[in-house]
Amino acid sequence: MVTAAVKEMSFAKAMKIGDTLCIYTHVERVGRTSITLKVEAWAQRYLSEWMEKVTHADVVMVALDDQGKPKPVPAEN
Repeated sequence: MVTAAVKEMSFAKAMKIGDTLCIYTHVERVGRTSITLKVEAWAQRYLSEWMEKVTHADVVMVALDDQGKPKPVPAEN
């Protein structure tokens, strides 16, 4: 799998020194040769339990064969 596109990335807040970056993803769509993921990044603010969303994006991943051509997404086990 390779990253084919990162769509609509929005930076809502800045990361600050000492923050912990937490990244969450879920599968939005599985196509014949691609998978679209929803990605969110949250900052846990330094010395705090407070979490704040700093960015989000849609990421499209494409399955490739040995020659670099798109191939069907492997079946889930």
